[in-house]
Amino acid sequence: QVQLVESGGGLVQAGGSLRLSCAASGSILSINYMGWYRQAPGKQRELVAHITSDGMTDYADSVKGRFTISRDNAKNTVTLQLNSLKPEDTAVYYCKAAISTLVLKVWDFRDYWGQGTQVTVSS
Repeated sequence: QVQLVESGGGLVQAGGSLRLSCAASGSILSINYMGWYRQAPGKQRELVAHITSDGMTDYADSVKGRFTISRDNAKNTVTLQLNSLKPEDTAVYYCKAAISTLVLKVWDFRDYWGQGTQVTVSS
């Protein structure tokens, strides 16, 4: 009923930039939290950045000053701008959103994940 679809990953040289986008669709009543996580090979998934419905943001220390998260509430999208990329930023990046739905008079609230998009930074 709800899908998160990410786009924008790819291969870039160190110091370069990428822009990741995530669009939520389906029987959405409202979206609270939206965030980006990443998982490098052999490592646990970690929070990169998140943004609340009223625009408050938070970032992992490793990306502060280089990454910027933003959202468009009207379009149910969240974007992550990645600048000054480093090889250690290489990972699969996942979008996550806390979404309320109302289907057939049944209200539900849960986290949804996207399928992930690969970001590879070469040195």
